[in-house]
Amino acid sequence: MGPGHPSSASRDSILAIGLTLLLGIAWTVRDHAALAGLRLPDTDDLMRLQQIRDWLGGQPFGDLAQHRLGPAPGLEMHWSRVADLVPAALILLLRPLLGEHAATIGAVVLAPLLLFAAMLMLVAAIARRLGQSGAVAAILAALAFPAITLFVPGRIDHHALQIVLMLALLQACLGAGSLRQGLVAGLATALSLVIGMETVPLLAAGGLAIALRWRGDASGGQARMAGYATALLLALSAEAVAFRSSGWGVAACDGFTAILWRAALLAALAPAVMTVSGFATRSKRARTIVLLVASGIALACAAIASPECLSPYGRVDPLLATLWLAHVREAQPLFALPIGHAIAAGGLALVGLAAGMRFAWRTRTAEAWIVLGFQATALAVSLVQVRGAAVAALLAVPMLAAMVGAARSRGPVVLAAAWLAAAGIVHAGIGNALIPAPPAHAAAECSATDAVQGLAALPPGLVAAPADFGPLLLSTTRHRVLAGPYHRNSQGNRAMYEMFLRPPTQAEALARRWGVDYIALCPDSFGELGALGSDRHRLAGSLRAGEVPAWLRPVSPAGATARIFTLTQPERRPVP
Repeated sequence: MGPGHPSSASRDSILAIGLTLLLGIAWTVRDHAALAGLRLPDTDDLMRLQQIRDWLGGQPFGDLAQHRLGPAPGLEMHWSRVADLVPAALILLLRPLLGEHAATIGAVVLAPLLLFAAMLMLVAAIARRLGQSGAVAAILAALAFPAITLFVPGRIDHHALQIVLMLALLQACLGAGSLRQGLVAGLATALSLVIGMETVPLLAAGGLAIALRWRGDASGGQARMAGYATALLLALSAEAVAFRSSGWGVAACDGFTAILWRAALLAALAPAVMTVSGFATRSKRARTIVLLVASGIALACAAIASPECLSPYGRVDPLLATLWLAHVREAQPLFALPIGHAIAAGGLALVGLAAGMRFAWRTRTAEAWIVLGFQATALAVSLVQVRGAAVAALLAVPMLAAMVGAARSRGPVVLAAAWLAAAGIVHAGIGNALIPAPPAHAAAECSATDAVQGLAALPPGLVAAPADFGPLLLSTTRHRVLAGPYHRNSQGNRAMYEMFLRPPTQAEALARRWGVDYIALCPDSFGELGALGSDRHRLAGSLRAGEVPAWLRPVSPAGATARIFTLTQPERRPVP
């Protein structure tokens, strides 16, 4: 029985579930203290949890605004309810049995593990389409750093879901072609567009692969294209009703807005035209002309109708782009990272690309070239923004499974070397070994968690703190926060930076203008700004140096690492 036999698929699924249980238990035990306190791994996971809580607490399904973030009345988030559905359903299911807190813990543990199991099964299925061992691919996928960090308990943000949808799209592009495959591809594409823009290059790669297979395969390609076009048009139409949010009219293409929907619908007309034309002709020449003309016109119309989609995140305030976005690691190019971080993030993808090029050249199959195209697209995204490295790592796995399979006939030493080269955690270990250790005299670590301890008992108010503090303060206290790590919060983030980087006397005026009640920061906050963040003539540097202006009163608990202050009452000048 070959790797494509149905019994192989069943065995691979059992293996995927077993790996999920094994690693899920290990990860949960390792992180049990943080999970018990709902201290989730990433700021976006914390914000996702708060969005879900607000919805379950009575906020309308279509209201995606975070009303306690930024200046009143809050920030219209660019996120989607799609990623909220599974965690919210798990909370509702477990709440009667476990209570609110335990149900929430169960949901944040189980939701990413369900996606992890789905991811392993899809990677195994893609490997089988290439004629390789699905079991080897599943094992390598379970070791595929940095991708696996997006599936550990607590990672409830949308990235893992988008990866699963992208793998479903790729798997539907492979094989002889059928209406069902096209429907899966179209639905995965439409759902991914509702969730976010990060995977658009890979969605485009999938659409191109389906179009090229339609051009060259008269029967299977036509059936797949028909399903793809039908699912795209119907799903986008339904999503405009089901997932139309309070931010539908925002003049941006960074989320599921009217602008993005219009662009997607116009682009989806190209596969619709190809489907209709495919019933009329099987000529490769005629289909090539239709492909080029329909795609060109549809994309041009989309660009003209929605020019914002050519630069979906181009509206970031220039000051914030310099002070904040330039220091966000996932937004940096891969090779701009220090060598250790670059190897950990991109090493597996690079080895996989080399293995994919060799495999595609040797086999010359459409499936191999399509997988290689997805790999190259993901790696190209990583070269611009390292957030693409996780997807690139998983896309490398089927080709790495082929490399391991080829090494079996070359002896145990070569086989062991192939396994090591194909294991993402090995690249992570090499990269981490090259990262300099922190100085032995480094101060005690301080984070938003320390600020929570001092702020939680205080009366609700508006907190001015570094942007990364925002999600945890929102999810664990009753306070409003001025800043958060989200590009749409330009007004609140700029106000925070201007306040901390102004001289203390000017900072007071800004704080009172915005209605700030509390200020929180760590001793090393704004250290990424260098001399600007430690300048004692600015509020941030003054507070870091222990020089507290008269308009602030310390309220930090004794021994706390985070420094918390409340504004004093302004002095009343006597009336002449």
